[in-house]
Order: sequence, then C-alpha cells, then structure tokens
Amino acid sequence: MAKIENEDDLYSSFSKRRESLYKKASDMIRKYDIDVGIVTFSPSDNPFSFFHPTIDAVVDRFFSPYTQGSETSCLNIANTRTRIKEKQVELEDLEIIKETLANQTTDETDIEEMWEQIKEFNPEDLKKFESRLDEVDLMLKNVVASSIAQAPQENAN
Repeated sequence: MAKIENEDDLYSSFSKRRESLYKKASDMIRKYDIDVGIVTFSPSDNPFSFFHPTIDAVVDRFFSPYTQGSETSCLNIANTRTRIKEKQVELEDLEIIKETLANQTTDETDIEEMWEQIKEFNPEDLKKFESRLDEVDLMLKNVVASSIAQAPQENAN
C-alpha cells in the first residue's frame, strides 16, 4: 500500500473508504445487534463519527463495560434500536422496489399507457394518487434522514 499523494484522489479515496467502513459497521449491527462507535478524521482534519445506538450509549458502555445503565437509559436505547430496525425494514422495502423498477424495461409505450391511465382518474382518484405520491416523497426523505442518523453521523466542523 502506498500513500496517496494527489490531494483530490486522497479526499475521494477517504470518502469511499469511510462510507465502506460505515456500511460494514451497519452490517455488523444488523447481523449481531452490537453497539458500535467510530470516530475518524479526514485528511483535512474534519471529524466524522458513526455511533449505534447512540453516542451516549457507546461511550457509557466503553467507560463502564460491566455496569448496567439506568432504566431510562435502557428504555431510550431500546426505543432507538426499535426505530432503527423499523427504518431498516422501510429501507429494505425501498431497495426491493428500486431493484424491481431497475429490472423492468420501460419503453415509451409503457409510459404513455401509464399517463393515459392517470388522465382517466376521477378527482377523488387523483387526490388519492397525489396523496400517495406525497407519502412516497415523505418516506424517501425519512429514509435519507434516518440513514444519516443511523449510518454515518458526520460532523464536519
């Protein structure tokens, strides 16, 4: 392994490796239900962190590995784990949808047929369709937000 001298390549490689590290940590969390804490500093000395379930839980566990947390702390951690697992299920569902859509071949006739069906919606169906699109939009925004909170919690100072 050689040191990367080109600054652009260095930053790019760091970002890719950091994301890969966070992904591996997330996979371990999913598989083994463990607590993880990672702190890294970029080549430009920006700090990046990843903690599961929370920074407080990981730090408390690090400094007092054999001490049981307070009841409130245990409930907060359990609640956090539950929310993360729910978001992981949502993300997996979206990934299945994404793969399904990627595997489908859509040509112009398919798109035209879809628009023809939408044009035939009555006002009530149209409102339902718009509402569903809003739900999908919100779900996608939540997935992005939860992936930021769940996976790489990045603090660029």
